[in-house]
Amino acid sequence: MTIRYSTGAATLLCAVLLSGAAYAVEGEVKIVLPEQPANLDPCRSIRSDIGRIINSNITETLTVIEPEKGTVAPWLAEKWEQVNDLTWRVHLKSGVKFQDGAEFNADAVVKSINRLMNPKLTCDSRSKFGDVKLTPKAVDAQTVEIVSDSPVPIMPTLLGTVQIVSPNMPFDKESNKPVGTGPFVVESASTEEIVLKRDDGYWGAKPDVTRATYVWRNESAIRAAMIESAEADLTPSIAVQDATNPQTDFAYLNSETTRMRIDAQIPPLDDVRIRKALNMAIDWDGMGEALFGKDVLRASQMVVPGVRGHNPDINAWTYNPDEAKKLVEEAKAAGAPVDKEIVLIGRNGFFPNSSESLEAMRSMWQEIGLNVSIRQLEAADWVRYLDKPFPQGRGPTLFQQQHDNNTGDAGFTAPVMYLSDGQYSTIADKDLDARLKKAMAATGDDREKLFQSVFAKVHDEIVADVPMYHMIGYVRVGPRLDWKPDLKTNSEIALREIHFKN
Repeated sequence: MTIRYSTGAATLLCAVLLSGAAYAVEGEVKIVLPEQPANLDPCRSIRSDIGRIINSNITETLTVIEPEKGTVAPWLAEKWEQVNDLTWRVHLKSGVKFQDGAEFNADAVVKSINRLMNPKLTCDSRSKFGDVKLTPKAVDAQTVEIVSDSPVPIMPTLLGTVQIVSPNMPFDKESNKPVGTGPFVVESASTEEIVLKRDDGYWGAKPDVTRATYVWRNESAIRAAMIESAEADLTPSIAVQDATNPQTDFAYLNSETTRMRIDAQIPPLDDVRIRKALNMAIDWDGMGEALFGKDVLRASQMVVPGVRGHNPDINAWTYNPDEAKKLVEEAKAAGAPVDKEIVLIGRNGFFPNSSESLEAMRSMWQEIGLNVSIRQLEAADWVRYLDKPFPQGRGPTLFQQQHDNNTGDAGFTAPVMYLSDGQYSTIADKDLDARLKKAMAATGDDREKLFQSVFAKVHDEIVADVPMYHMIGYVRVGPRLDWKPDLKTNSEIALREIHFKN
């Protein structure tokens, strides 16, 4: 499902503000998203445009990550134990069925994990496992053993990212008709809206919400106005300049980190002097406060403080345009084709003020002598640049990315971004690969120190990206709802957690 939506911002905003129709049907909610999902396949559910709709609503996971506590809790799995370094045994909840009537059992879980590992599918969720291969098998109807080709000490946490789907879903191709064990099913999906309805046969507690309608508007001001005028009930993402009402607008640390990924093997970006110059040319304090608010945190690496493996000794790049310009001139003198066009790949409606940040960075990069342009894409086109294989003949690119790690462990970030064969990686470094693989197999303090060394090498020596900010999210919630954001809000909005005020 590729959804194309465009409209005149002024016209739509006027219609929103003039409309007197309140969206207040009992038991129903309307949620306004910043962009339309590229599709609804659970393989893609770690992406916010998809996860906010299906995670915990249509599909569920074996375990649940509790980021505030740094723990993992059972969900579709009742318990688990490690049999040996390569094997975990998972005991499943009984009495659960998929929404299409299929039995939730060991065979279904085996098929879901094999679907995740299927090379014919580009499963974003697979990236959480790095290059580890999983071989699941059913021990009995309610017991699964998962064997990996290298140790995975955080397997219970990783299972909290794997959406379990019906065995009747297509195995070799993506589907826009997700079927899981969750409390909601897809009632309809079009280019205008997606509607979920409550499944009254759900195995767990019945949610207060009976129907949820999702629409999308790129402009933050329009999303905020729709809540204010009671055209909708909730929008999970508005810009700081629109968060003006303390009664309805809430800020939260959303565990997202933004970056510009550098296509580090394509000239002139293959020159480390250019990569350093990209980082030094930006007025980080000025841009951060103007576009993302005074509470935004400058990033030096792609995990937030508190995540195991975050390196507190790495200093974020500081604003030094004179030195940046000097580095560009040195690279040019050495033969780097600095006049070659570098394309910034952005995504429409990605996050509040994402487009404005691209404009600001382009201007500052042009000032140090680089030839930079911007290409804004819809989510379905943007994702072609996210995953390997990247588009051939693309030329040098800087790719706008927002990464969510609310799991408490850097293993969910570093391998996919920096391993030579990592799904998002544009670098290849044998020493870094060795450190990453050792870190993924380690536990405790050793694991933390190894990941810290990885982030130090990425930042100081390789300069693989332009880390931007650890983001502060702003949501607007209508007066009908009893709901507040948390660390997971950027990746999921569990409808069962939404209640109505009396």
